Amino acid sequence: MTVRIYVRASTKDQDATRALADLVAFSTSYDDNHVEYVEHFSGTKLDRPLLAKLLKDAEQGDILLVESVDRLSRLSQDDFAILKQRIKDKGLRLVVADLPTTHTVSEGMTGDILRVINDMLIDLLATMAKLDNDKRRERIKQGLANSGYKPTGKKPNTTKHNRIKELASQNNMTKEEIAKAVGVGVATVYRVLKQG
Repeated sequence: MTVRIYVRASTKDQDATRALADLVAFSTSYDDNHVEYVEHFSGTKLDRPLLAKLLKDAEQGDILLVESVDRLSRLSQDDFAILKQRIKDKGLRLVVADLPTTHTVSEGMTGDILRVINDMLIDLLATMAKLDNDKRRERIKQGLANSGYKPTGKKPNTTKHNRIKELASQNNMTKEEIAKAVGVGVATVYRVLKQG
């Protein structure tokens, strides 16, 4: 058995390893063998590189250890159902450090009841994490709107645009070659040339 510790933060500016030492210490109550997966990726995305690696590496009976449900998921209910199925298909046992009912396994009727309760609690916490994320985003939008902030979008790179026009005027390169030479996408070449 391996304890697979998953820690996540949404951006590089946040410290994903903040809880790692505590989780490593906690993992020794299950097994001394652990692997750490530290990821900077939004919890609103189902397909995350290190989470995918963890699921690929996992074997039947391993433990997936997370600090809290929101570190694993801020997914929609449909996407969270997919993630739970992936975890179940790999035979992983989900242990959430701040959810004590997930820490032990009981057999018989008590174990079955506890598993149902844990599933409901994890679903509830995942839903709350998603709602919290949605509310935060909405408050940010409202705050920006109330402040009078108007997004201006990305400013055009006039140097690259001029280079695109210059190369296109020579009539000896395809739009794909121009894009590669200037370091932009082909769509940018088409857009610049359409604008004249």
